[in-house]
Amino acid sequence: MESQIHKIHQQLVNKEISCTKLVQERLDLLKSNTHNTVNSLLDTLALELAAKVDAKIENGEEIGLLEGIPFGIKDVYMVQGTLTTASSDLLKQYKSPYTATAIQKLFDAGAIPLVKENCDSFGHGSSSENTIFGAVKNAINPELVSGGSSGGSAVNVAKDFTVFSIGGDTGGSVRQPAGYNKIYGLKPTYGRISRFGLMAYASSTDCVGPIAKSIEDIRIVLNVMSGKDIKDQTTYQSEKISQENILKSDEIKTIGYFKNFIENDAIDAQVKSDFLASIEKIKAKGIEVKELDFFESDTLVSTYYTLAMAETASNLSRLDGTNYGNRIEGDNLKDTYSITRSENFSEETKRRIVGGNQVLSQGFSDEIYLKGLNLRDQISENFEKDFKEVDIILSPVTPNSPPKIGDSLKDPLAMYLSDAYTVGFSLGQLPTITVPQGTETGLQITAAKNNDELVLKFANFLKDTI
Repeated sequence: MESQIHKIHQQLVNKEISCTKLVQERLDLLKSNTHNTVNSLLDTLALELAAKVDAKIENGEEIGLLEGIPFGIKDVYMVQGTLTTASSDLLKQYKSPYTATAIQKLFDAGAIPLVKENCDSFGHGSSSENTIFGAVKNAINPELVSGGSSGGSAVNVAKDFTVFSIGGDTGGSVRQPAGYNKIYGLKPTYGRISRFGLMAYASSTDCVGPIAKSIEDIRIVLNVMSGKDIKDQTTYQSEKISQENILKSDEIKTIGYFKNFIENDAIDAQVKSDFLASIEKIKAKGIEVKELDFFESDTLVSTYYTLAMAETASNLSRLDGTNYGNRIEGDNLKDTYSITRSENFSEETKRRIVGGNQVLSQGFSDEIYLKGLNLRDQISENFEKDFKEVDIILSPVTPNSPPKIGDSLKDPLAMYLSDAYTVGFSLGQLPTITVPQGTETGLQITAAKNNDELVLKFANFLKDTI
């Protein structure tokens, strides 16, 4: 698909549409949608900003590429003065006192926020069913889940309710719903975009990620949000990625895939067959393909959830009703903490906090947590070795197709295993994009750290190849 951002920009400049009309049409679509994608609409703010864009155009002033472009925000980002619920009972009435750096950069570029989007509560889930706003329904088949945790953001893009959306990816939370809804979703290199103002789930893997219908729109939004931020010490200064550069993929000579992902009993036969067919099409273009050895997917999932749960327990310990959220009084302070957290957290969030506290508890931390850290180091070393042999690693996004709504809630282990092909790249902090080609839930393209440009190049190559 062509860039929606370029198309709308030209329509605004040529006065073929007004920004106010454009924003009102998208707000109407969001209001009437039955996919449960909306936590709150930012209609007053959006229409005020749209009127300012129209006034600039009317006065003959030049507008930037993102000015007047409507977008959505996963409801885990701070936007000053707006409700930021994390789809939870605990923060149902919480209003942000400030704006996240990544979102502020989009505001500064003139993009117009329409909606805070439904998601798994605190990002805890792989289906976008663990939410107080109702399970998000898949954009293609509403009987299926949208994927999680950025399900609302993915569906809004897939249904054209927003031009692009900003999700958050910890273990696959942008890439998996992008695959389930057949659009693009990028997890950039860890630290490329500031996490300041994104509610922390697992701080060592949390990433801000754009979701859109074209590679060009992903590139534009990525460039705007990237850069060093003094409020997030993990960030670094990065070069802008040019449109011209990502159209040339000549430098990509060799790709690899993990044979244990494909030879695994857990992979759906059709996903496996489609993936191998894609590999043959790539070979036919003269690119060398290598099979790579990697950790078993069970090991990746165990390592990821061990560390993610430990970080969750630590990050969410401050949410006790004292400084944040819906406080429920008990007989004493200890009871108040207990009741507030028990009544307001979802079952999935409580499961992760209990698991995390077990990992960190005295007598277990050496045996479990330090072992997890050691495995993460080994995974990173494995990636470094692989990227000396290949330019790109290609993989299915998920081993199976999207489940029906309700099935994941009955079987949390199956839900965790749906992340089997995404969590390893999160542990490696590598740039990875989902593209809507190759298998029912798309393909995943990964490059070495700081090579975000290369994943966009190969995404363009695949768009024209498969």
